[in-house]
Parts: sequence; C-alpha cells; structure tokens
Amino acid sequence: MTRDSTRARYYETEGLIFALVDRPGGRAHTVQVAGATLTLPAEARFGSVEAVQRYVDEVLALPSVRDRFDRARRPVRVRGRRSAGRAHYAPDTAEIAIPDGADGRWAMRELLVLHECAHHLTDPGAAAHGPEFTHTLIDLVGLVLGPEFALVYRVLLGDAELA
Repeated sequence: MTRDSTRARYYETEGLIFALVDRPGGRAHTVQVAGATLTLPAEARFGSVEAVQRYVDEVLALPSVRDRFDRARRPVRVRGRRSAGRAHYAPDTAEIAIPDGADGRWAMRELLVLHECAHHLTDPGAAAHGPEFTHTLIDLVGLVLGPEFALVYRVLLGDAELA
C-alpha cells in the first residue's frame, strides 16, 4: 500500500465522520455506530482565525492533554490561509494554516482543528496519516470531546484499516 492510498482512504473516512456528525443548528444528536446508540455533543464552529488560536491554546493547556502528550507543551501558531482547498500543519514551525476566507468556512470546525492539533502532538517522524497519527487523533478527540466521539473515530478508522 502506498502513502497516497492510505492518505486518500484516511480523508475519505474522515469525510464520513464529518458527515455523520454534521447537524443543522449545531445541536447534540444521537448516532448509531457499531450497534451502539451514542449521543454526540455539538461540534464547535469558529468565526475567525483568532477564535481557532484561542481554542488550540485551550486544548493544549488541558491537564489531560498535557499528561497524555508531551508535545502539548510546545505552542502552536494558527494563521489564515488564502487557499480554501485545505488546512495543514507545518511541523518545522509548529503552525496550523487554516482557510479563513468565505470559501474556507468549511474548515472552521472543531474536528478539523483537532485533526491539525493531532499532527502537532504526533511524533514528527511518523507517517502523516498513519497509525500513530490516527491513535493520537482518537485519544485527543476522546480527551476533548468525550468517549462517544472517540468511539466513532475508533470504529470508522478501524473499519477502514487505518487504526
């Protein structure tokens, strides 16, 4: 399996997760996953890069996150990105670039920001969307959003043979 096929499968699965949790009005709702009925909290949406920066700072300062991930002590800078096509994390500068224009509103969501934070918390030598990253993301989502969200990620990423 090539790196590209793993990456494509990862993003396809993440798209399924995003679709599963998307609800108009940002309310908590129930979903069926692996035979279990789960109530998922509403996902936060952000209105500015500054709001994303505050959120990232708060997540990395959580005692549970700091206890689990040594790299949480290293600060992350969040900046806007002109291209609306994707967000990314740059490990050499510990910087998250997130689309901030009208076409980039899709990226101003909590799950995407946690994805980028997971890149920061994962060993820089690990594959970008490999098993170490997916386990970091599952743990982070569980610590921040709760065990129900972590189970959604664990089951769907596991079904896709990514975790």
